[in-house]
Amino acid sequence: MRPPTASTVLPPRKPRTHAMKSSSSSFSANLGTNGLTANILRRGVLRQLAGLRNGQLVVIERGERHVFGKNNALIQAEIHILDSAAWGMVASNGSIGAGEAFIHGYWTTPDLTAVVRVFVSNLDVLDAMEGGVARLTRPFIHALHWLNRNTREGSQKNIAAHYDLGNTLFEQFLDPTMMYSAAQFLSEDDTLEQAQLNKLERICQKLALKPEDHLLEIGTGWGSMAIYAAQHYGCRVTTTTLSREQFAYTEQRLIELGLQERVTLLLTDYRDLTGEYDKLVSIEMIEAVGHRFLPTYFKQCANLLKSNGMMLLQAITIREQRYAEAKRNVDFIQRYIFPGGALPSVAKMLDIVGSDTDMNLLHMEDFGLHYARTLRLWHDNFKHAHGKLAELGYDEHFLRLWEFYLCYCEGGFLERTIGTAQLLLAKPDALREPLLGRFNA
Repeated sequence: MRPPTASTVLPPRKPRTHAMKSSSSSFSANLGTNGLTANILRRGVLRQLAGLRNGQLVVIERGERHVFGKNNALIQAEIHILDSAAWGMVASNGSIGAGEAFIHGYWTTPDLTAVVRVFVSNLDVLDAMEGGVARLTRPFIHALHWLNRNTREGSQKNIAAHYDLGNTLFEQFLDPTMMYSAAQFLSEDDTLEQAQLNKLERICQKLALKPEDHLLEIGTGWGSMAIYAAQHYGCRVTTTTLSREQFAYTEQRLIELGLQERVTLLLTDYRDLTGEYDKLVSIEMIEAVGHRFLPTYFKQCANLLKSNGMMLLQAITIREQRYAEAKRNVDFIQRYIFPGGALPSVAKMLDIVGSDTDMNLLHMEDFGLHYARTLRLWHDNFKHAHGKLAELGYDEHFLRLWEFYLCYCEGGFLERTIGTAQLLLAKPDALREPLLGRFNA
């Protein structure tokens, strides 16, 4: 059986325009408007690109072609420079500057994901581009990121910055389940909707949900996990979100489905939750916790579970070898998409679980390539909805920002610098039959 589709459309807030958030992009662009300066910066960036060893990148400006990397490379990308200001933005702000220049329309490409993949597969070159002149803007960017730390007040603000952009926006590119997380494709023929349902069913089976269970969900989204568990497994569900838009949307869905008695919807920070639950699920919410608060998060989850309880966590993770550096730096996603966001590594999460809680790992799997496919389908839907989104008031800068975001993430998953992990954690008294065989453990 399938859960009902998310057909409810709440009156959207008037969409805001999405100009770049800082003066750093203006400063960077101005660097490239002076002819002599632009030429110096251009030569500097091209010199760094000469270090590309994996893939091939062709840079075209006014008919002049520069080819970097291998001619017979599997991944081939092409960039067209439309405005010399792009050189100043890249030179002074690295990968963030490259994203800003794309959003301003200073460069374009027939395949944005391929461009991302080339750079991700040459991390030494990418790291070099974050140095030099680009270091001058880092204190400013880090100061802004520090202001987005995930205190109780900060978390509310950070969640609103992304998830309260308007439910209608997300309806344009998500499937009818309104799941905004990695789907699991069990066959080549699976639609995005079916793959999301696969994911929900897999989670419920891993948790061994029963009608007598009380399930806690941290991170409601648009309500599909809670609705699926209540409808298909008959359990009670308490689910919490910090997004007012998601709260209103989910509340309306629960009323329409007559599930108000079975599903309790809260607008509460995870740190303020109380009670004891049989099972706990949290799907791609941990990225909004922040490095500093990871021990607090896992301790709270363990405290909210009964002594025989289990927790299913789905998380976007960063490659272990890049975790320490990621903690020190601010990337494009943190700057413009998810303020306060931070990707944990699997090892870091398990280290905290082992040292700060009484939970134990029962099962884990990574399906990051499924996220790449999910993002590709979201991107396709988003492109098809450009006209509708423009009618709703989302400006060209916003549309290019989100195109860069979706392709940026897809490239990262395809090159496996980031992954998608599901961790099944258990309290000391939990009894669970082995998962081996059922989930290819």
